[in-house]
Amino acid sequence: MSTSPIRLMLVDDHPIFLDGMVRMVNSHQDFDIVATALSAASAIAQFSTFQPDVTLMDIGLADMDGIEALLAIRASAPRARVLILTTFFGDLLVRRAMQAGAAGYLLKSSLRQDIADAIRLVHAGGCCVPPDIAASLNANPGPTLSQREVDVLKLVALGFSNKHIALRLFIKEDTAKVHVKNIMEKLAAANRTHAVTLALKRGILASE
Repeated sequence: MSTSPIRLMLVDDHPIFLDGMVRMVNSHQDFDIVATALSAASAIAQFSTFQPDVTLMDIGLADMDGIEALLAIRASAPRARVLILTTFFGDLLVRRAMQAGAAGYLLKSSLRQDIADAIRLVHAGGCCVPPDIAASLNANPGPTLSQREVDVLKLVALGFSNKHIALRLFIKEDTAKVHVKNIMEKLAAANRTHAVTLALKRGILASE
């Protein structure tokens, strides 16, 4: 008895890379591409329409952080299987993705066969985190920033004051100040600039 192919959605805002992934996926008889998306908004809409078995999601999407797109998808489909496939790496970024419900995290530099094997593993209910990425997580066991703290940190990186962060996020200035304080404590940063530098190094601002 034949087995139904694994239905996939591919999400990446670089058309050339996306085309390459389509060719790679089509070389495997047990895969079937049901949708592709060049933006987070398109991915969220198409997931609702096609309900793929596994979604390959980039993080650095132009219209929305891929992890935010992952959260949006899983808000309506908690059992969605999403495999992050990105150029961005940092222990905090990986932690954010996994806490958001990602079923795996791979770099685009991975061997094509490894990506194919990861798709099959995720579809079977497994979790795929390569040894080098897992080692980085173990080496940096500190706390993870919340989504709100990430939002605040992105504005800090743009040079926003606490007052302007509060205005942008529709929160009180004192609340913005507390978020900045918590961010600096979690990152063990000496000041705002140091916090941004550490966040870039550890991947939390990789999509910017």
